[in-house]
Amino acid sequence: MKSKIFISTTILVFLLGSTNAFSQQHVVSYDLSKLLSAHLLSISNREATVLPGHEKNGIMLSAEDDDGVAWINGITFTNGIIELDIRGKNVDQQSFLGVAFHLVNAKTLDAVYFRPFNFLSADSVHRIHMVQYVSHPQYPWFVLRDKFNAQYEKEITSPPDPNQWFHVRIEVQYPQITVFINGRKTPCLSVKQLNDRKSGKLGLWVGNGSGGAFANLKVTFLK
Repeated sequence: MKSKIFISTTILVFLLGSTNAFSQQHVVSYDLSKLLSAHLLSISNREATVLPGHEKNGIMLSAEDDDGVAWINGITFTNGIIELDIRGKNVDQQSFLGVAFHLVNAKTLDAVYFRPFNFLSADSVHRIHMVQYVSHPQYPWFVLRDKFNAQYEKEITSPPDPNQWFHVRIEVQYPQITVFINGRKTPCLSVKQLNDRKSGKLGLWVGNGSGGAFANLKVTFLK
């Protein structure tokens, strides 16, 4: 489901949302449902549908084997702030979802993702696996857990309801990545990137056997 579509700036702003292109910060609010309808998302190993009733102007990615990613055509993300609402589910090993950035392709990317099925776990080991940074293909989760245990995945203090929407803010200032949820001022994850990629595509990411809902994406592009 890859498309190469060239459209005018006026139409693009209508589809994506508000933009402030005349400052050091370029802020764009993306209506994911409109992007999907306009074929402005490239999707690998998933089916995407608009949320019922245009809930939150978002989309749902289906659950399939292996990882899946949906990226926005025609933009390059370097440094900046990525904000969105996501919703998974409290089903063991079936809810891995988050954001991919500095994508080269579906197999070469950085991602920050969540495991909502661990949010309410009473097990102390499972609890430190709530939020994760990975850098594919060299540093998937199992390599990081084996070589750098508990450095690139963390527990979330007072985690959200695993079956409900929660807000994510990811700040990328190469090589630093800092992650916040639900407007909190204390990050739930702060790590250094594990590669020298400083820019690439930007998208939504889901892990093996997982789908998920995504909405209200806003990106602040920093020079």
